[in-house]
Amino acid sequence: MNSLPIPFNRPSIGRSEYEYIKKSLDGKLCGDGSFTKEATILFEKATKAAGMLLTTSCTHALELAALLCGISSGDEVILPSYTFSSTANAFLLRGAKLVFCDIKTKTMNMDENLLPSLITNKTKAIVPVHYAGVACEMDAINEIAKKYGLFVVEDAAQAVGSYYKDKPCGALSDIGCYSFHETKNYCMGEGGGIIISDRKMRERAEMIREKGTDRISFLRGEVDKYTWREIGSSYLPSDILAGLLCAQLTRFDEIMKKRLRIWNAYHAAFEPLEKKEWQRPFIPEKCKHNAHMYYLLSPSPGERTGLIEWLKKRGITAVSHYEPLHASPMGISLGYGIKDLPLTLDYASRLIRLPIWPEMDDESLQRVIENVLTGVARNI
Repeated sequence: MNSLPIPFNRPSIGRSEYEYIKKSLDGKLCGDGSFTKEATILFEKATKAAGMLLTTSCTHALELAALLCGISSGDEVILPSYTFSSTANAFLLRGAKLVFCDIKTKTMNMDENLLPSLITNKTKAIVPVHYAGVACEMDAINEIAKKYGLFVVEDAAQAVGSYYKDKPCGALSDIGCYSFHETKNYCMGEGGGIIISDRKMRERAEMIREKGTDRISFLRGEVDKYTWREIGSSYLPSDILAGLLCAQLTRFDEIMKKRLRIWNAYHAAFEPLEKKEWQRPFIPEKCKHNAHMYYLLSPSPGERTGLIEWLKKRGITAVSHYEPLHASPMGISLGYGIKDLPLTLDYASRLIRLPIWPEMDDESLQRVIENVLTGVARNI
């Protein structure tokens, strides 16, 4: 049997990626070249999410969203604590107060039922995170936001190719932000994207990501020269990276199919674990996920730690995930208590993520499955 280490993640890089990058070197190297344009077309064709602007990262897409929403000192932004630091940093950088919302027991997503109790006259935006590529309850979140006049910014970093009621995640609200980081389903090394529903807000976004200038209007021939028009930054990725993303998006269905094969094999194999109080991912009927990750929830933190160590000794890398932001050193420095958001704290202490990447072969897949089942049976 193959005893080579099984990494947690490995990007899917084939011949087309090398060809696209080589071709990109013959053209415009900075942003907004032919590959940047092609990537947005391929993305819309693959996901049905229209009007994406590429950014240098999902972090920068979120920062751009905060600027577009006019977040400033004293504003409050509601978000889950169970997310990556970028979700919080983007709004904290604009001076906002973070208001953390606890999660739902089945999906690990923001509990929309708690939102009304968290909204004050200072609340400016709600930031749902589609955890593991499974959509939040967006109808309810959008309805609440509309009632109170709030922006909704989707953190869809993990949800490229996921859907809510047949509509693409990231295009379900005012603004949606994507990640094309190496660890995501479709990658450009570092990179991200943003979708904005309002036309005028999108025009502002084009200027902000181009250092506050109307350079993109100049490139389209809409003005005879470009100039500085508002606050901005450099959120535009190189066309070389866009070339890499183009290659990935031409393989959109192939990569999705391979990931789903692994996800479905895990899900079927681990059904018996539920009799031992281990929890598998839950996918609501209205959601279509993208097999971004496969996780298990152990009955206790000790069993989670034991299984990670058991797998590690057998050359299999499995990991925990987010350490809740409210209980982090930064969160505590902002005045949050470790025991706040009890469900988030509990679930974060018990979650284990398993290896999943497109070129994972059947032998490696079965090695993971067999070692998980054996480890749980031995009550590691």
